[in-house]
Amino acid sequence: MFSNEERESIYKVIYNRRDIRSFLSTPIPENIIHRILNAAHHAPSVGFMQPWNFILISTDEIKEKLAWAAEKESRALAIHYDGEKKMKFLDLKIEGLKEAPITICVTCDPTRGGSHVLGRNSIPETDILSTACAIQNMWLAACAEGLAMGWVSFYKKNDIRDILEIPPHIDPIALISIGYTENYPEKPILELANWEKRRSLEHLIFENKWGQNKDAVKKGGISNSLPLHI
Repeated sequence: MFSNEERESIYKVIYNRRDIRSFLSTPIPENIIHRILNAAHHAPSVGFMQPWNFILISTDEIKEKLAWAAEKESRALAIHYDGEKKMKFLDLKIEGLKEAPITICVTCDPTRGGSHVLGRNSIPETDILSTACAIQNMWLAACAEGLAMGWVSFYKKNDIRDILEIPPHIDPIALISIGYTENYPEKPILELANWEKRRSLEHLIFENKWGQNKDAVKKGGISNSLPLHI
């Protein structure tokens, strides 16, 4: 289906995608935004429910209000963390909301498709999982377009509903900042800040039953030469 070069390009985008929080004010061409949203809209969804909507925010007034909602929650989160470096990460995410030329609120409609959606009857959370797939598609498409993207996930949902006039049954899943950047790190920022280390893949693979993983890499044919460092 794909040439070797095309296959390598897909993996290159996957391994080099980053969560960015510093943006230039350079405008993004509308056709590129449309391509990113179209990539999101072609994500898989359970029961083909397609529960997502995308609210594009470009005005400074609304960005300031969204940043206020995130900052309010970051202050609440502050009690859980020690050290200036860790709180700096949260603060810069808020600045990214105001800096990026476009912020996209990705929402999930749990009623889409009606009361009987194939797959969701058994696992209700599949609507949110499907929306997460759309967000991942956005991230990979943005990276391929040479754009940076940051996911702000700390806010009270009702604050975002009020600011963006979202109906009460709709979930605002993510605030996404998109723009060009001069700071695109080689590794995830939290990894560079020693917030957490990337776990070893072979310790995350089990064989047949939970906890049986000692031979998973060898017997399963999974190469342990994958670029796990990024």
